Amino acid sequence: MNTLVSPENTWVLMTVMLLAVAVSVYLEQKYAWASRISGAVIALIIALVLVNTNIIPPHAELYDDIVWGYVVPIAIPLLLLQTNILKIWRETGRLLVIFLIGAAGTIAGALLGCVLLGSAIDGLPKVAAMMTGSYIGGGVNFTALADAFKVSGTLVSSTIVADNLNMAIYFLILLGIAGNSFFRSMYTHPLIDDVEKNGASDEGKTLAATYWGRKDISLKDIAMCVTYAVVVVTASKFIGATLGGLIPADANWFTKMCNTFLGSQYVWITMISMIFATFFEKQASSMNGAQEIGTFFIYMFFFVIGVPASIMEILTNAPLLFVFCLIMVVVNMLFCLIGGRLLKFDLEDIIIASNANIGGPTTAAGMAISQGWNKLVGPAMLVGTLGYVIGTYLGIIVGSILGA
Repeated sequence: MNTLVSPENTWVLMTVMLLAVAVSVYLEQKYAWASRISGAVIALIIALVLVNTNIIPPHAELYDDIVWGYVVPIAIPLLLLQTNILKIWRETGRLLVIFLIGAAGTIAGALLGCVLLGSAIDGLPKVAAMMTGSYIGGGVNFTALADAFKVSGTLVSSTIVADNLNMAIYFLILLGIAGNSFFRSMYTHPLIDDVEKNGASDEGKTLAATYWGRKDISLKDIAMCVTYAVVVVTASKFIGATLGGLIPADANWFTKMCNTFLGSQYVWITMISMIFATFFEKQASSMNGAQEIGTFFIYMFFFVIGVPASIMEILTNAPLLFVFCLIMVVVNMLFCLIGGRLLKFDLEDIIIASNANIGGPTTAAGMAISQGWNKLVGPAMLVGTLGYVIGTYLGIIVGSILGA
């Protein structure tokens, strides 16, 4: 794809990305409509527009190596500094229940999609297996299942493109549900109420502007926050790589599961961060600026999510694959919404659990942060990481049932 900015022009791409993030932050703090959407989603929409007007490329080193490789891992420890595990274990339990219900919905959606579209898409059972793993776990599960079922490169690429556009639409729908009066009347929503109550301002400020008001921060705070995050990520990568090398991945199902779980850097980033926030709460609470820095990084992450969603590629190469992914997402959401309604769970729990299914731990945590639901950040990371463990196995089961 020929674009105005080439994939190799990292500095210009970074300028465009940061301008988009800055505009998003400005808009959400200036205008009420933008505050309701959130700056994170505005950044995603800007990226979607830029890539589909051929201004920026859908793939570049900046997105994959810099943002995914460095920015996202560093953001997570900063955003978990306020997550005392002793205070959130009950919320984690509730989120886990909805997450598992959503996983069942993902499987049901894959089976339904194959029944409806099986004759129209070649290799759909293999796609169903990959997307089951992805929509319960994440990209690592998608890759593992693509290899396990020997899926062709063309089919993999088309599925990725369809998935990326589907994800962008999905996030907008989830945020629409959070602000919709019908859904608010059907479910309790204490975190939404708390944000709106505490964010109310007599000065005409938006909720975002009030929430992100100017705070006391020093050079020492910045130094401590960034250094802490880098140390946590470095230690987590070392622990994950060491255990991943020690635990055999192909001996049996149990060791493979342990290898996947204990070898993930995100498991250890979450674990170390939550241990520090729980047992060193005084020190964690004194590190001013961590939430602001981490949230700024997460906004970059949302921009990158919107980049690979090429609408033209969908229209020319994978329209039915997009429909298939959409069916899986819709069924997942229905399972979460109906299950949550029957169990009398909060709307915020349902939204974040579904996001942890479809988008994974980082997008679920990012959405919780962007909406001010900070109590759900740690639980979202935990249940989303669990998806990495079970996603591949459930994908294999679905693929086997469908004859992939």
